[in-house]
Amino acid sequence: MHSRLLEVAGLHAWYGQSHVLNGVNLEVGAGEIVSVLGRNGAGRSTLLKALVGLVRSEGSVRFGGADIGALPTYEIARRGIAYVPESRDVFPTLTVEQNLLLGQKSGKQPANGWRFDDMYAMFPSLHKRRTVAAGALSGGEQQMLSLARALMGNPRLILIDEPTEGLAPQMVEQVAGYLRQLRERGVAVLLIEQRQTIALDISQRVYVMGRGEVVFHGTPAQLLDDDRVLCDWLSV
Repeated sequence: MHSRLLEVAGLHAWYGQSHVLNGVNLEVGAGEIVSVLGRNGAGRSTLLKALVGLVRSEGSVRFGGADIGALPTYEIARRGIAYVPESRDVFPTLTVEQNLLLGQKSGKQPANGWRFDDMYAMFPSLHKRRTVAAGALSGGEQQMLSLARALMGNPRLILIDEPTEGLAPQMVEQVAGYLRQLRERGVAVLLIEQRQTIALDISQRVYVMGRGEVVFHGTPAQLLDDDRVLCDWLSV
């Protein structure tokens, strides 16, 4: 495994009085794609929200060796973790280019950081529509914009929740290609993805969650060989 970038131990999370995560342990290495699979309601999306401080949680969350568990969301983002929610959350009345500007961190940008030219090379359709209001984009284009805006902050780790949800098959393959490009650029990815074929194809390791706990951890090949996990926790 790559050097540890994110280390999560004994993570619990709640919505009000509802105890959703029950002691999750998880690691992501630098430049690694790790997928979290599971049925709806398993706690996968809550896991990402807990990691960026959007839900009440307890446990150990370390990023780059530093404890970030008690930090506010904006400080976690400054440390180098980006979050792309399933809802995409683009600013609909702002143009594509204005949305990307909002993703930039203040101050001097790193020499090897993501820039407008990188975004437009990676997502050519965004370049063509850079002056169009984000609310007028298709679902696939909004997904690209949400991912591109997150990258403009030059994260070391990006948390992505269901990036292919509701997309046409051709767009699904494009999104998978974008995630591979992130790995090539050294950006680690923690991915929540319902399409198991895509997740297993691009990931180095996989976690399976059920009832708020990790019930499997291993390589995609190890998961495919485990009929019990596939039947008990992933089959519909």
